[in-house]
Amino acid sequence: MRKIIFITGILVLTLMSCTADLDTEPKVELSLEEILAEDPNAIEGIVSRLYASFALSGPNGPGSSDISDDPGESPFLRGIINLQDFTADGMKNRWGDDGLDQLTTASNWDANNKFFRYLYNRAYYTIPQCNNLISILNTSSDIPDAGEALSEARFLRSLAYFYLIDVFGKGVLVTEDNLNQTEPLPEASRRDLFDFVESELLEIQPNMSPNNGYGRANKYVAAMLLAKLYMNAEVYIGENRYSEALSFISIVLDEGGYQLADNFLENFSADNDISPEIIFPLIADAVNSQSFGNTTYIVNGSLSSDTMTLSDYGAAEGWQGHRATEAWYGLFGDLGTSTDARAALFWTSGHNYVMTDYKEWTDGYPSIKFRNTDYNSSSNTTTAFSSTDFPLYRLADVYLMYAECALRGAAGGDMSRALNLVNDVRERSSAATITMSELTLDFIIDERARELNLEGHRRTDLIRFGMFTGSSYLWPWKGNVLNGASIPAHYNVFPIPEQALSANPNLEQNIGY
Repeated sequence: MRKIIFITGILVLTLMSCTADLDTEPKVELSLEEILAEDPNAIEGIVSRLYASFALSGPNGPGSSDISDDPGESPFLRGIINLQDFTADGMKNRWGDDGLDQLTTASNWDANNKFFRYLYNRAYYTIPQCNNLISILNTSSDIPDAGEALSEARFLRSLAYFYLIDVFGKGVLVTEDNLNQTEPLPEASRRDLFDFVESELLEIQPNMSPNNGYGRANKYVAAMLLAKLYMNAEVYIGENRYSEALSFISIVLDEGGYQLADNFLENFSADNDISPEIIFPLIADAVNSQSFGNTTYIVNGSLSSDTMTLSDYGAAEGWQGHRATEAWYGLFGDLGTSTDARAALFWTSGHNYVMTDYKEWTDGYPSIKFRNTDYNSSSNTTTAFSSTDFPLYRLADVYLMYAECALRGAAGGDMSRALNLVNDVRERSSAATITMSELTLDFIIDERARELNLEGHRRTDLIRFGMFTGSSYLWPWKGNVLNGASIPAHYNVFPIPEQALSANPNLEQNIGY
C-alpha cells in the first residue's frame, strides 16, 4: 500500500505571501518552535505539509485553500499543466473561463489573468512556509533527522523558485532572513534567482540521503532539479550550461538505481507508486489527499460520458475539458497502424482529427495517458478523485535529456550511449529504433512530445528549442488562429500579476506587457 506522506492535521497554514507582506509566521495555537519542543518527531508531519503544497489546495480537503484563491483552480500542479501544456502545442482546453482562453490560444496575455496570479501566489505561499522551518532547523540540534528535513525544505523552496524563474523570469528573493520583514523587498532578476537556486542545490545535493522513501526528495531528485536548471540556462541567463546538466544527469543515471518501467502505462496508473521509473512524484490519493488540482484535473478533465465510458478509467466524473491536438498525435503518423504503444493513448471514437473549434469537445482527441485504474490489478473501483501520482521527474525524461546534452556538445557526452538511451525509450513502447544519423535535435524535441506531453514540460522545451514564439513553428490555435500564427517574443515569460505589482512597488512588469 502506498505510504501517504500528507499529514494535514498538524498545522493550519494561512496565506502570507510576498504579494502582501513577509511576516509569514503561521497562525496556529502553538508556534513551530513550541510544536517541535513538545514533540520533536512532529517534524515528519511538518515537512509533509510542505510537500502537500505542490499537490493539494489546503489542509482540510478539496474545498479548502492555503491561499485566498479558488481551491479548485489554484493548486500548484494545476497551474503547471495550465501554463506548461495548454499554452503549448499538444493540449488544449475548451472551457475558456475567465482567462483560460488566453492560455490555450497563447494570445492576449495580460497581468489580470487569474491563472498567472494563482501560480505566483502558490509559489510565494510555499517559499515562506519553507523559510519558517528552515529558520528553526538552522538553530535546532535535538530534532530527529533535522539535517535531512532541512535539506528537503531547501529543496522544496528551490523547486518553487525554479517555477518562478521559468514562467515569470523574476520576482523577489525571500529567505529565512526576511521572516520578520514587512517592507517590500527589491526585485530579484532571473540571474539573482538562478544563482540562489543553483547555490542552494549545489550545497545540499551531495549530502542528501539516497533514499528518503517514496514521495520525498533525495540526492537524485535534487540532481534532477539542478539538471533542469542547467538545461535551460541559455534561456534563463544566456549561458550554455549543458555540460553541468550532463554531470547531474549522469549522477541520476549511474547512481540512482532507477529503471524504465516495463510498460509505459505503469507510470500513469493509480498504482504507479510501485513503478521503478518515477524519481519524484506529486502524490494523489482518492481518499487521503483529495484535490481538484492534482491528477484529478488531468484524468477527469480528459473524459466525457458523451463519448467514453468513464469507469474504464476509474473515474466517476468526466469534465469534458482537455483534448490533444494533431501537433501531438500527428507525430505518430497513422494512429491505426502505428506500432508505438503511445499512439494508442488517444480516444478517437466520435472525435475529429482536426481541431477546427477548440471549444468543441469532439474536435481533437482526448488523451487517455493518465487514468485512475491500477495497472497491476483488475479489481478497480471508480472514484470522484484520482489516486494516480503525478510523475514530475521520471527516468525516460533523463534518458532524453542525456541525448539532448550530448547533441548540444556537452563535455563527457557519449553519442553511442545517447542513441542507446533514446532507443531504450522507444523500444519500451514498441516504436521503431533509430540510427545515429536520425538522432538530431529535431528528433529529440518530437520524441519529448511523444513521451512527455501532459507532464508539465512542453512550453519550457519549446522555448529552449527556439520554437515557442515567432512563426517558425506553428500549431493549432497558436495566436488564436486555427492553423497557428506568430506570437511575440515577450511571450517567452508570463506577465507579473497585477496584484503582485500593486503590493510591491519595487516590482516592474515584464517587457511587452
